[in-house]
Amino acid sequence: MFLFLLLLALSLPALPQGMATGNVPAAARAKFSGLPFPVSFVDVARDAGLTAKFVLGRSDRKQYIVEANGMGVAFLDYNQDGRLDIFLVNGSRFEPFAKGQEPTNHLYRNQGAGKFSDATREAGVARSGWGNGVCAGDFDGDGREDLYVTYRGPNSLYRSQGGGSFEDVAARAGVAGPSEEWSTGCTFLDYDRDGRLDLFVTSYVAFDLKTVPRPGEQAYCLFKDAPVYCGPRGLPFGTVTLYHNRGGGRFEDVSAASGMRKPGGFYAFTAAAADLNGDGWVDIYVACDSTPGLYFRNNRDGTFTELATEAGIAYNEHGAEQAGMGIAIADYNNDGWLDITKTNFIRDYPNVYRNLGKGLYEDAVVAAGLAVNPHYVLWGTALEDFDNDGWRDIFQVGGHVYPEIQKIDPEESYANPRLVYRNLGSGRFEDVSRLAGPGVAARHSSRGAAFGDFDNDGDLDVLVMNMDEPPSLLRNDLKSSHRWLKVKLQGTKSNRSGIGSTVVVHAGGRVQAAPLLSQSSYLSVNDPRLHFGLGAARAADKIVVRWASGAVEEFPGPPANALVLLVEGSREVKILSWPQ
Repeated sequence: MFLFLLLLALSLPALPQGMATGNVPAAARAKFSGLPFPVSFVDVARDAGLTAKFVLGRSDRKQYIVEANGMGVAFLDYNQDGRLDIFLVNGSRFEPFAKGQEPTNHLYRNQGAGKFSDATREAGVARSGWGNGVCAGDFDGDGREDLYVTYRGPNSLYRSQGGGSFEDVAARAGVAGPSEEWSTGCTFLDYDRDGRLDLFVTSYVAFDLKTVPRPGEQAYCLFKDAPVYCGPRGLPFGTVTLYHNRGGGRFEDVSAASGMRKPGGFYAFTAAAADLNGDGWVDIYVACDSTPGLYFRNNRDGTFTELATEAGIAYNEHGAEQAGMGIAIADYNNDGWLDITKTNFIRDYPNVYRNLGKGLYEDAVVAAGLAVNPHYVLWGTALEDFDNDGWRDIFQVGGHVYPEIQKIDPEESYANPRLVYRNLGSGRFEDVSRLAGPGVAARHSSRGAAFGDFDNDGDLDVLVMNMDEPPSLLRNDLKSSHRWLKVKLQGTKSNRSGIGSTVVVHAGGRVQAAPLLSQSSYLSVNDPRLHFGLGAARAADKIVVRWASGAVEEFPGPPANALVLLVEGSREVKILSWPQ
């Protein structure tokens, strides 16, 4: 396989461009299993009232890279009524808007019965600007979820004040960041296990409108010999920042002291924090565009060491760098270890990093069956069980970065369908996109995606950011008798949100593991209620939580089709009622 890819690459003309790509062919598809797929996704965004349009530069052509990468989205329960609400990050453009017509972020309150109402203004989150990513967590331990939103320019830390409103406290807390920095990814985490959520932020490139080349002005401003916006290659690298939560609503920049500033030379996007090597301390993985991925291993003394190459998660299976976008972390082969999937640029495969234990991974993308669709630019992604059979499937959203791409290459398109891969339970997936409903077949140029059960019916739905359009809300109309379990965490010694903890569910002879993440997919936030398909099992046998504090706690197995609350140190399972 390696020799074939090498010969293919050598036979192709050089493509001076700003993104890494492997120019790889689609792998042969295995014979279809013939199994039914009971999932159908239907886009209900318009009927639900999600009408806000995402704005990011001109819709017909992007002059600068800041206009092309899109934004993240979030599922959260900001008013604590048991229903998932929706937060949408929005962008801007260089041409002026009429006064009062500037696009803003949007917060939609879930009213039940499939309807949402716009609560942006009353909640105090109607900021305009070049927004990018979002992450969530209760940084002040008051029991309410807070939001951090990244921008080209100062970032926002929206502290929940209760009563459905937020206050931007970023400047006062010391986490607004430099006024000229282009921040992208972010994640809350408790890296020192003191019970308070710290904050990690990535920046993509050092973007200066006064000095950035115009389309076609240099080799990195061409795609297939056509002039396009420049970058990221050819532009100054980004960086990462770590803020330590000192309590009292204040943070301290510990980037240098923690070792975060030792590695350099990367274009960083999505950040996800979980215990990747199983030592009881949370680590950080970062998807990077056109440079190797980053794995900051927690040294358990307030410092980190970047070990992505040594761990096997910096490059693809052949040692090539890729243009990484989104991240999903969960256990896809039910061995109890956390695996990683990553999305990449067109003419390349995504990654399926299988956890080998002891902090080592291997890229099993070809063996896993995910090398069959290299002709899309992929962004948001998930490792979730959409048919509740006890095996985690893969969902990916895509969209090219050049609106004019069909004029450059008629074989490529700006708007793409979504991709769904069913987990066959043998270490392999199969593409079932054509069986997954009209919401998957519909073509958009999408970026961020969040995954959660917005209608509380026991299956997972998808919220998608679409360039220059309103969002998609893909309702999962699952027709199956498979059962499920949802787990909500509350830390006591750990941070109140439980972020960074890993939940292991034993049920039906299977072992499933999933972490609670502050950010994943592409710059987005998933439902904080961890979802596990149970197949035919009527109950879980037991639940083991590896808490962010380092404690390991076993809970008795609850019945299926329930939302349960696990409080650290209680060893009791509380079954919660929730609105339908």
